Amino acid sequence: MAKIKHHNFLNTVHEVFTDAKNAGVLHLYAGGSSFSGRTIQVEGRELYHFGTTGYLGLEQDERLKKAAMKAIERYGTQFPLSKSYISNPLYGELEESIRKMYGHPIVITKNSTLGHMGVIPSAVDDDDVIILDHQVHWSVQNAAKMLKTRSVPIEMIRHNHLDMLEEKIKKYRDSKRRIWYMADGIYSMYGDYAPVEDLMALAQKYPQLHFYFDDVHGMSWVGKNGTGYVLDKMGELAGNTLLFGTLSKTFGASGAVLACSNQALYDKIKTFGGPLTFSAQLEPASVAAAMASARIHLSPEIYTLQKELRERIDHFNTHLSNTELPLVDHNGSPVFYIGTGMPKTGYNFVNRLMREGYFVNLGIFPAVPVKNTGVRITISRHNQLEEIKALVEAMEHHFPKALEETHTNADRVFHAFKLEPRSDTREKVFDGPKVEVSESIENVDREEWDRYLGGQGVYDWHGLEFLEKAFQGNARPEHNWRFRYVVIRDNSGVPILMAFFSLSLWKDDMLAEAKVSQVIEEERRNDPYHLSSEVLSMGCLFTEGTHMYCDTSHEWVGRAQHALLEWIEVQERTMGAKMTVLRDFPKETSWNDTLYGHGFLRVHMPSSCTVELKGMESIETFVEGLSTRNRRHFRKDIRPYLGRVRKQVVQKLLPSHLVQVKKLFGEVQARNLGLNTFSFPDALFGQMNEDPLWEFIMLSHLDETDRVVGVMFCYNNTGKVYVPAFVGMDYSVLEEFATYRQLLYRTIERAIERGFSKIDFGMTAAFEKRKLGATVRDRYAYLQTDDNFILELLGVMEGQH
Repeated sequence: MAKIKHHNFLNTVHEVFTDAKNAGVLHLYAGGSSFSGRTIQVEGRELYHFGTTGYLGLEQDERLKKAAMKAIERYGTQFPLSKSYISNPLYGELEESIRKMYGHPIVITKNSTLGHMGVIPSAVDDDDVIILDHQVHWSVQNAAKMLKTRSVPIEMIRHNHLDMLEEKIKKYRDSKRRIWYMADGIYSMYGDYAPVEDLMALAQKYPQLHFYFDDVHGMSWVGKNGTGYVLDKMGELAGNTLLFGTLSKTFGASGAVLACSNQALYDKIKTFGGPLTFSAQLEPASVAAAMASARIHLSPEIYTLQKELRERIDHFNTHLSNTELPLVDHNGSPVFYIGTGMPKTGYNFVNRLMREGYFVNLGIFPAVPVKNTGVRITISRHNQLEEIKALVEAMEHHFPKALEETHTNADRVFHAFKLEPRSDTREKVFDGPKVEVSESIENVDREEWDRYLGGQGVYDWHGLEFLEKAFQGNARPEHNWRFRYVVIRDNSGVPILMAFFSLSLWKDDMLAEAKVSQVIEEERRNDPYHLSSEVLSMGCLFTEGTHMYCDTSHEWVGRAQHALLEWIEVQERTMGAKMTVLRDFPKETSWNDTLYGHGFLRVHMPSSCTVELKGMESIETFVEGLSTRNRRHFRKDIRPYLGRVRKQVVQKLLPSHLVQVKKLFGEVQARNLGLNTFSFPDALFGQMNEDPLWEFIMLSHLDETDRVVGVMFCYNNTGKVYVPAFVGMDYSVLEEFATYRQLLYRTIERAIERGFSKIDFGMTAAFEKRKLGATVRDRYAYLQTDDNFILELLGVMEGQH
């Protein structure tokens, strides 16, 4: 398989958000001339508001609103000057009030995102290391990544996985001064908690361990003076901890706050903290509203407000407990998450609830993995008990209907979130198309397979028979693949869809930049399977091309697509795959909306390259048909080198040559960290040598006639297409003989000699192939992973490991 281009994370997010926006569940505008907090107007309809993060409802408190209006009258709409020079007259009182709340020095920031950008680079030194919880808020991750320019290592662990955290601590405790673990106190999507008490115990064991908590969703509704979940669990702010809270969200005003008990570290951050120094300060209205809220937090009233919210949270939990709804995490926070699995089910469910009169939030990538899409519901003091109960009843009514309309079932949702259903949720969703699955190509009709999927790549019937033999019964796990062949038929037995899949061990950094793989390979010297996972892939690592036949004109094509995707989900679970990859699609494909709706992400692959040879009589005729520029390339960069080596086309290699070509292929593979795969088994090359459909185009040294300097491994696909599958080269003479360009030219020459009408040149080195007349087409892959893994994979791709 060719290297997938280092894909643009923001492009992927854009595509996902655009899909959700088109479904009418994202980037909405509230209407109305006023706002109470209990309801919100969307497209002219008043909906009960279950999407706020103002859990205590203080943003509608008259004391905060009057303080803000009075401040505008006295000080204007803003105080346009950096705090490094002078703060507006209200700041001193606010800082003192917030300091009393926490009992420690504090720093007030414009918002938490700018706060993280200012604090993290100041707090973390060059001889420290950062370990990110994989679900810590994006703003923390983004600020931490700024330190890569200072060569500060940035690692990532699975969510709340303390065993993995301890492994990282052991890895760095002898080489780094401080080990920073960064996490949320309350996680904004699932509403689950950081295991604060266990983390404090871990810090007792490893004094180098320091903590950076973003507790903005734990603020106000819990803890002494409303200082949040983390401090409530800690009891006292430890010297090894930096704690971020918020003055917005449930605090009711605007801004964020950092609490720090380490005076030296506090002085360092306060004196110069990037955006803390250069950004505008909070507006007078925001400062005054925060002061009014702080007075509430410092009074007994805060505990009354917390109790009122707790009653509503408990009420919601009680009613949810009597349903079969897939609540992802059972806890006491005001944040709830009902899983839907596939994005399109989430869109449907949210739209149904809005039509019923309830505004809720969609949880979608990158806040959660794509196949862990769901509905986030937040409870606030604005919500009344009767409407909380009514929301649960509406969800219980509409959830199965959303599943049915999007061709899925509750069993698939529970499996996506690794939840145990309270009762048997399994049901048959699809009637009609028949799904046939074979574990060997020997059990598939040869003529039918080649009619629909022959004629490209090394996956006609014979090619797959060859691959099954080569990748079974080997000593090492990466050399043993499992194959599955899927045929979906209509009632007349006619194929609607055909494809083949493989399960094999991939390096997690296979899609990453070469510099990332280079670092990881150092760790693999001691642990060969470090960061590797079983992947279920359409096609396999040996093949390139359109691995699926689909009759898009068939009336059952949509049902066949859904049947295939449900089969894939089951296979992913039963075979233990960490990721599913559907590959080699064109940019415009009828599958795009379906795959996005099922939780797949699209990534750009290198362009595919083919050469059409129909009617071509000789290599001379072919060269004459090239463009003027490409003929010049041939005369200058290829023809002068043709006489410097001896060319041979060999059906069966001598034992000495077989040893050499294996070594030359190894040279290419070892250098290609941009496509970082495991090696192929030695037996593969011996089987190639015995197979009548494989041949070898060899370039040998003129002075050392037994020395091979280059080889192209070529497959004859049922007489329809010539497939140069792999290349091997002696890099010590690469430029002297223009080896790669010669091999491309000789491949075209050989295909013309044998009467092939097409060459499938695959996806690598498109620039060189284009200069020899190759047609280049964009190709895409769609990825789907289990819980947590996609963000971990993207972390690898961005160099966090």
